[in-house]
Amino acid sequence: MSTLVVCVDRNDDIGTKTGLETPVAGWEAVRSLVTEVGLADPEDSSVNCLLESLRVARDLRDGDEEVTVAVISGAAETMVGRDRAVADQMDDLIAEFDPDSAVVVIDSAQDERLVPIIESRLQVDAVDRVVVRQARDIESTYYLLKQFLADEELRQTVLVPVGVALLAFPIILMAAGPATAVAAITAVIGLFVLYKGLGVDEYVADLPTDIKDALYSGRVSIVTYVVAAGLSLIGLFAGALRVSNSSVSTEGVLLPAMAFAFASVPWLAAAALAASTGRLLDEIIRNDRVRNSYLNLPFGVLAVGLVVRGFSAYFLQREGYVEPVVVPHMELGSLSVERIVLHSGTRMALFVVAGVVVSLLGVQLSSYLTETSFGEEFEDEELVE
Repeated sequence: MSTLVVCVDRNDDIGTKTGLETPVAGWEAVRSLVTEVGLADPEDSSVNCLLESLRVARDLRDGDEEVTVAVISGAAETMVGRDRAVADQMDDLIAEFDPDSAVVVIDSAQDERLVPIIESRLQVDAVDRVVVRQARDIESTYYLLKQFLADEELRQTVLVPVGVALLAFPIILMAAGPATAVAAITAVIGLFVLYKGLGVDEYVADLPTDIKDALYSGRVSIVTYVVAAGLSLIGLFAGALRVSNSSVSTEGVLLPAMAFAFASVPWLAAAALAASTGRLLDEIIRNDRVRNSYLNLPFGVLAVGLVVRGFSAYFLQREGYVEPVVVPHMELGSLSVERIVLHSGTRMALFVVAGVVVSLLGVQLSSYLTETSFGEEFEDEELVE
């Protein structure tokens, strides 16, 4: 197997400083070239690139491979002319030595752009990038920035918001002062980070397609989602109205939060129940067998709503903001029921028990339906066999 170890110099620094023409091929010729370039400019990274080419060729030769080391450069005035010069020199080396593959040695990002030209003419087994140790951090940073700027999605995600923020900051600064400007920019950046971090952008991008598919496929859930959105708005409005119009003390956080939950939870639970029921109906229509999660969801939503309603009523009733539940005196024939007053603890316990019972009913029903569906499928398979 014949391997060509080629050192690439796109800017023709080697030819300019030594006056030699490329390509230069052969161990002794490249070794002499190292001395010429080093004497002309000891600080040039091309010296390290040439030495790396010799080292790679020596290691391959020690592995019983037939190796030829060479140097090519872009001896021209324009960038297009330099690339064409490198292509011509590569063709000359291939015609002279007929290698099976190549190892490309480079020392800069500009030289790396010539790798596709070499790959179009000869199989490239490896690309060896030489970084001078004193400049390793700077060079690595440059390559990271180069890859970052080459990614269109990253540019749009990071550079565009940063640019907008930098443009908006002086405008807000002159209009409203430094405190408002810093607060506004920080809030916008925070919202953007949450928007990207929570994947809201992907959901928003897929939302029109999902709505279109739902409308064309005749899903029930599209209607129940609209109903759920309306019930959610009513619930939020009812909770806010309860807090603003009631005599609940606004000094703390607990009581206003409980008042909001007490008024809004029934509507929010109804909204979640409508949405989950729509998903369940869609699943029943499309599939013969429904997963347990879809069956449990409506019961779980109702159970959580009952528990939250019970706890919020407990705090409000203890502080006198909600009247206790009173069961009036009733007479049903010979049966007489005395008047019952449900205090805060009893009321909360009843709601919690009701939530647990509803949740257990959902689990029991989903298990029963799943077992029934599985039994029918098993019988059908036996009949087929």
